Amino acid sequence: MSSLLLAVIGISIFLLGYRYYAKFVAEKIYKIDSSFTTPAHKYKDGVDFVPTNRFVLWGHHYSSVAGAAPIVGPAIAVYWGWLPAVIWVLLGTVFAAGVHDFGALVLSVRNKGQSVGTIANKLIGHRAKILFLFIILILVLMVNAVFAWVIANLFVNFPASVLSIFIQIPLAIWIGYAVYKKSRSMLLPSVVALAFMYGAAVLASRFEFLQIDLVKWFGGEETTVMFGLNGVSMAFFVWIIVLMVYVYFASTLPVWKLLQPRDYINSHQLVLGLVILYLGVLFTNPTITAPAVNSGADLSMWPLLFITIACGAISGFHGLVASGTSSKQLDKETDAKFVGYLGAVGEGMLALLAIIAVTTFFATGADFSAAYNSFAAASAGGLGNFIGGAGVLASGVGIPAYIASTIVAVIVISFAATSLDTSVRLMRYIISELGTEYKIPALTKAHVATSIAVGTSAMLVLLPEGPNGFGSGGYLLWPLFGTSNQLLAGITLLLVSIWLKKQGRNFMPTFIPMVFVLFMTVWAMGKQVIFDWSGAGTADTNILLFVFGALILGFALWIVAEAFKVLSQKQDPSDMDRIA
Repeated sequence: MSSLLLAVIGISIFLLGYRYYAKFVAEKIYKIDSSFTTPAHKYKDGVDFVPTNRFVLWGHHYSSVAGAAPIVGPAIAVYWGWLPAVIWVLLGTVFAAGVHDFGALVLSVRNKGQSVGTIANKLIGHRAKILFLFIILILVLMVNAVFAWVIANLFVNFPASVLSIFIQIPLAIWIGYAVYKKSRSMLLPSVVALAFMYGAAVLASRFEFLQIDLVKWFGGEETTVMFGLNGVSMAFFVWIIVLMVYVYFASTLPVWKLLQPRDYINSHQLVLGLVILYLGVLFTNPTITAPAVNSGADLSMWPLLFITIACGAISGFHGLVASGTSSKQLDKETDAKFVGYLGAVGEGMLALLAIIAVTTFFATGADFSAAYNSFAAASAGGLGNFIGGAGVLASGVGIPAYIASTIVAVIVISFAATSLDTSVRLMRYIISELGTEYKIPALTKAHVATSIAVGTSAMLVLLPEGPNGFGSGGYLLWPLFGTSNQLLAGITLLLVSIWLKKQGRNFMPTFIPMVFVLFMTVWAMGKQVIFDWSGAGTADTNILLFVFGALILGFALWIVAEAFKVLSQKQDPSDMDRIA
């Protein structure tokens, strides 16, 4: 199979979806209105509610949702063959992710910039709101642990990438000051910042003394440093602490000081990275050596494919970002299609590229089959295979593979870090909401809520013991991340469907993907909780996943039952904000 032909087909479907289907949803279903006063203007505070240029906001939104997941998920899912992975990425992006992200953004904008958890109170009832907030709290806690684990491991394995990441932070703060205090354009400064970052990546790749290699500094893998930790474990521990300190400040600063400018830089990183790698496909047209369908898979793709590819087809975390931060920065309601739906399309393009990079990385089908001989092997090697494959594609435009691998690592780390501190900010909001709900004033304080978010995230990633030794929390939680994420996406689509019905509108564009996503996810999660993690089946008991999974599944089923009860009732739309 020609990778170039696959890329052309995929990109064409994405662009047609944005051109026609997103336009239909915007005009006929959501009925967005340019005259509507958005929360960014109505509640402008210079911290969270900040009217923002749509290109800058798209950069924040896209960078926040495009973490490591749209790369890792597809890189693992090609285990079942490239064809089912591609079909779900294409159809899921156009008909599920686009309407989900777009809908969550519009729903939040029409409800004072509130999160989907809070809006559940208005649409379903108070009990659903509390249950939903707890589901979201558990999910963002897992997101924090998973992405912190991913970033720390990439720092350990790609020390040449660290300098670029460190350089980005002061540059982003400088850009934020220049734009919001001096009223300058953000485009040129962000391009300059990107040039500095990639220059640092190239230099660090060539000159070892510029690499921040903690493992080497601690004496190597075999050296015992302290607390019985060897060089690798100690380096991992240090990076987790550094990350937690960083996200504490990043999630409490006003969005214009760091969040927006850094995310804008990151959006350019991803666009540039996509252009370079797709040009690599164009110039080299490597052959896809992976099978279209893996008939010898040890696990059925039904329903696991649809939770393995979470981000990149549809993701509940996108709805949290849309309703948690993006809705508070939307300048005009008509910008929601550009920010929400096009953000999902960008995510789909990244997922498609991940599939191409991995499936063309191996010289022969036998090499691919040896690396992907089991689902466990696919899970362990997916991210590394993507970075290796992306390096080969970049070499097609004249970039040496070793430099390209560093730059790809910088891109992956940048987006994972963006998702991490956005998630910590969201967790702060949720803890504050629960503090208000249960009349605990201390929890409504920004620094108290952030301290709880950072502290629990650090413990979750560091404390559990697992197959990767010290700090296996993120690795252990990854199987639960996909199912929890998809459950949240299904519930968010259910909320949007109820809202549309209350408006007397056609809710089928959100209802149909909601039914599919919930069916696949409940099937997968029920199987995992009841048979895999409880110890009732052949697998060993996993208390961590069983407890978290059972809580989330129980809360989700309760919400869905109450929501369907509301959806089946005849509603008077007069109690809702009607869109003209």
